[in-house]
Amino acid sequence: MLKKVFGSAVFGVEATTITVEVNVAKGIGYHLVGLPDNAIKESNYRIAAALQNNGYQIPGKKIIINMSPADLRKEGSAYDLTLAIGVLAATNQINTPNLDEYLIMGELSLDGNLQPIKGALPIAIKAREEGFKGFILPNQNAKEAAIVNDLEVFGIDNISQVIDFFDKGIPLEQTIINTREEFYKNLDFPEFDFADVKGQESIKRCMEIAAAGGHNIILIGPPGAGKTMLAKRLPSILPPMTLGEALETTKIHSVAGRVKEHTGLMSQRPFRSPHHTISNVALVGGGSYPQPGEISLSHNGVLFLDELPEFKREVLEVMRQPLEDREVTISRAKFTVTYPSSFMLVASMNPSPGGYFNDPDAPVTSSPAEMQRYMSKISGPLLDRIDIHIEVTPVPFEKLSDDRKAESSVDIRKRVTAAREHQSERFKDLEKVHYNAQMSSKQIREFCKLDETSKQLLKTAMERLNLSARAYDRILKVSRTIADLEASPEITGAHISEAIQYRSLDREGWLG
Repeated sequence: MLKKVFGSAVFGVEATTITVEVNVAKGIGYHLVGLPDNAIKESNYRIAAALQNNGYQIPGKKIIINMSPADLRKEGSAYDLTLAIGVLAATNQINTPNLDEYLIMGELSLDGNLQPIKGALPIAIKAREEGFKGFILPNQNAKEAAIVNDLEVFGIDNISQVIDFFDKGIPLEQTIINTREEFYKNLDFPEFDFADVKGQESIKRCMEIAAAGGHNIILIGPPGAGKTMLAKRLPSILPPMTLGEALETTKIHSVAGRVKEHTGLMSQRPFRSPHHTISNVALVGGGSYPQPGEISLSHNGVLFLDELPEFKREVLEVMRQPLEDREVTISRAKFTVTYPSSFMLVASMNPSPGGYFNDPDAPVTSSPAEMQRYMSKISGPLLDRIDIHIEVTPVPFEKLSDDRKAESSVDIRKRVTAAREHQSERFKDLEKVHYNAQMSSKQIREFCKLDETSKQLLKTAMERLNLSARAYDRILKVSRTIADLEASPEITGAHISEAIQYRSLDREGWLG
């Protein structure tokens, strides 16, 4: 007897429906075909134990299971439940009149309990697209899948519940989530607040400009100056995520299995801070079975690289293309996957190996040659892609001991959100541009027009600092953001002057 059950495979951030065909014939043997990986090949042991512990069994007949399309590689243990229900249906141990209306996924424990799976959200989206009535999956992933409307989602704890649902008609409890209500309810404020930062007014101003325009920023300063403290507070002043951004971000984290159990939509912008020993594959994504890397997990949020020169040079270089294109494409012989990676890069570094720059009172000093070697770990093309370079100086005792509260993230966020609204209005007719940092060279020429005074000022800076064409574009983008924060339709000389100040690493004298 032949039965078909439906599961799903995830490639990139999209899902593909898999038809599991179970055929039972005379003879003995259990044959699993259709390019399954080792985790799927081992499933017969888990399935046999789970069925036995729930009063069923894999009969001693010839069972052939094909996972179609057969030329598509399948991986992971999430097909256990799909295969088990297919075997029970094909061997007439249970009655399944409406099996083809449901998509079924889940990893089985030996007692029949379900373990969580990866990619529940993209699978649910695909199930709705293909007209399935419902999606049966582990309870831990139910809220994540229930974000998708017009699809019945059933979270289960044990295979016995699925068996009773099909065989005896005992209804499963549907997981229902009001996506908008869930999203706005969880827009709570992050734990880190700029009100905790003493002094550093000029750096806070820089962070506000970076947040308002989505600009990449690098903080350069000695140990203990507050670089990491400031970076961790950047997400608190970014505008709240839109519902579309939240869905996009949740989808990526779902594929990577990073969505917390029993939670639905991600409402906070991600903040990722990988260690400097990270490999290039872990950073940009990839592997034998490609998975999203840190830059994709930072999508719509912040990627913080602390102690930038300590990262391997080749690791930093692979970020150059994603920083420009805001997506990363991973190609293999038989397929290609693309992950979105529109993130804000925040980097920090000491100005020298000893941590101090041109300070005669410093406990550790470095020679110009040592500093040159240290700075050369970061390539010019990568620095060109960072819009704002700013020096962070230590906070004096008077400001550290001041009891007055600094300006809170709530107040800064209001100004940032207002500036972003100006940008949304400006770019409303452009599909892939939402804020200033995303502008292409053509759009910069259109939206960042300068008067003669500003042009002359920028020309002088370009010649004196020997800036590249890319640095020229960066200065114009940052100037446009500074103007937006002041609600100014035109870019003035003052805006250009301030933007030029934020190119510290381009100035002469940095290397002694």
